[in-house]
Amino acid sequence: MLEACENYQKQSYRNRCYILGPQGPQMLQVPIVHGPDKAISKVRVDYSTPWVLQTERALDTAYETAAYYGHYREGLFSILESQPDTLWELNLALANFLLKGCGIACELRPTCSFQADAPDDYRNAIHPKREDGIEKELGLGRPYYQVFRDAMGGFTPRLSGLDLLLNEGPGSLLFLKTIRK
Repeated sequence: MLEACENYQKQSYRNRCYILGPQGPQMLQVPIVHGPDKAISKVRVDYSTPWVLQTERALDTAYETAAYYGHYREGLFSILESQPDTLWELNLALANFLLKGCGIACELRPTCSFQADAPDDYRNAIHPKREDGIEKELGLGRPYYQVFRDAMGGFTPRLSGLDLLLNEGPGSLLFLKTIRK
């Protein structure tokens, strides 16, 4: 289940992620149209700036030598270039892309109502503006291959699942299967 009834949260991972570029971690951000409706499923993506082109260029720079980038690039770019109207539609398309790329058969279903305290609730467990123990708790901070790992002095944690997929491809599933529950 994906939370479809919450209000959009500024400065959260709902419209940003981090990739590893030649200069280190780089934030990719989807601009949104600030309007009266704050429901996450209604927040519109702002295409008045060239963020899609900038994102594609950043991905090319960061991952052009990654083992699986050529395999996934077209599918990823087709999602960005289709310009989904809402952040919800864009995030859902990207989540399905990542799941399929990792070889995970999963149906993502939106919630019908907001539940403040849902079981296995990770909505607020991970946030770009504060440290958390979620990576350690789930065993996700362990290294996998990254294109710029040597230039960065080793493995860089807290990146998008896209980093894992583009570097490890179908091997991402093996990495994810070892998550602690």
